[in-house]
Amino acid sequence: MAFVLRPVAWVRSARGEAMDDGWDDVAAWIELDRDVPDEALLGLESFSHVVVVYVCDRATDVPPAPFARRPRGNPEWPVVGIFAQRAKDRPNRLGVTTCRILEVTGRAVRVEGLDAIDGTPVVDLKPDVAQFAARGPHRQPRWVDELMAGYFEAP
Repeated sequence: MAFVLRPVAWVRSARGEAMDDGWDDVAAWIELDRDVPDEALLGLESFSHVVVVYVCDRATDVPPAPFARRPRGNPEWPVVGIFAQRAKDRPNRLGVTTCRILEVTGRAVRVEGLDAIDGTPVVDLKPDVAQFAARGPHRQPRWVDELMAGYFEAP
């Protein structure tokens, strides 16, 4: 079975290459595709955060990529399956990030903390709703804390 996704928006950012860390200081615009009407953003300004679903269209290690590997190739971290990590090189190249909304103007949303590079196609935007957040305490392995230590902070 195959699915066809079409971009509903595009990332406009000063960051033109994928880098592993320092995403929090990157402000980006998400501009609606010309086929999407302005009214699609109506009401989004009343939310503090937006969930951005995008295609990692310049990922290189896609199927038949390994479905298990060490995150970032770090020999100190365990081999884990692709579904136990958030790498951009995934079977369907989809990325999902929750971003702070800085402003909504006309046909664009200005966000902070989006880990997608300039020109990235966006396939969906969803308001971040508290009731959809994870319920109960989080649990994750120590290597994730190590990997994420500088991901959003500037290097």
